[in-house]
Amino acid sequence: MQTIEDTQAGQTDSPARRDNRQRFRWRGDATLIEAALVGALIGATVVLGMSLRDLVDRRGGLWPSEPTRPVAEIPVEKPAEQRRPSTASRPLRLVPGSGHAMKLSLEQGGKLIVSGTIEQGAAGRFRDELETRGRTIGTIVLDSPGGSLGDAMAMARLIRDRGLATQVKAGGTCASSCPLVLAGGVKRTVEVGASVSIHQFYATHAQETPAQAMADAQLVTARISRHLSTMGVDPALWLHALDTPPQRLYRLTGEELQAYRLTTRL
Repeated sequence: MQTIEDTQAGQTDSPARRDNRQRFRWRGDATLIEAALVGALIGATVVLGMSLRDLVDRRGGLWPSEPTRPVAEIPVEKPAEQRRPSTASRPLRLVPGSGHAMKLSLEQGGKLIVSGTIEQGAAGRFRDELETRGRTIGTIVLDSPGGSLGDAMAMARLIRDRGLATQVKAGGTCASSCPLVLAGGVKRTVEVGASVSIHQFYATHAQETPAQAMADAQLVTARISRHLSTMGVDPALWLHALDTPPQRLYRLTGEELQAYRLTTRL
């Protein structure tokens, strides 16, 4: 209902005042739209957290709280920001490239040693090595600080397709994205004295918007959960990674490795 004040304003308002009032209304609408977008993002985050918590409850896992033991610090170099088109297939890494690129060497007993950083394109080199060696390879021995997320999961699929075993020897390291490769083994062994650690992933490119960053994070988390489940590993394992900043590592205990089925034997 129009008020007396509105009627009087309509009679005396100049065009400039009416334009100002229209701009004010537009800005108010824009503020409401921004608030709605922020609310939607918060809602998506809450739903993701509830889904992960429900997954843990259904599978009998533990929701990771503050680490009860020290976690190792690792040096982190911030990746150079690059503006790239927004796509779901953009490369994501779990750990900054440190040390040498991935090396492949064959030991006696049909053991292929995979050491160094899993750089982008490593899965292709790994596939070529498996095709060249043929049936001489029975076990993949891992000693890697991690690297490219997509390449790690692709390597795991190659291992599973060929029915190979995976192993981390005493004194060896399998960190960041490397456990996703470990999951590919039909038989998975972690020797006493080996280190298997995980943490949050991060993008090597600049994110266009907070909404895009959240969308990418949810897509990648879904890919990792689906990958682990396909390999017979409890996806609740990755809750420890989500709870650990990229600058730190969460080292899995022997009990956790068995509980989440990342190992079939210790």
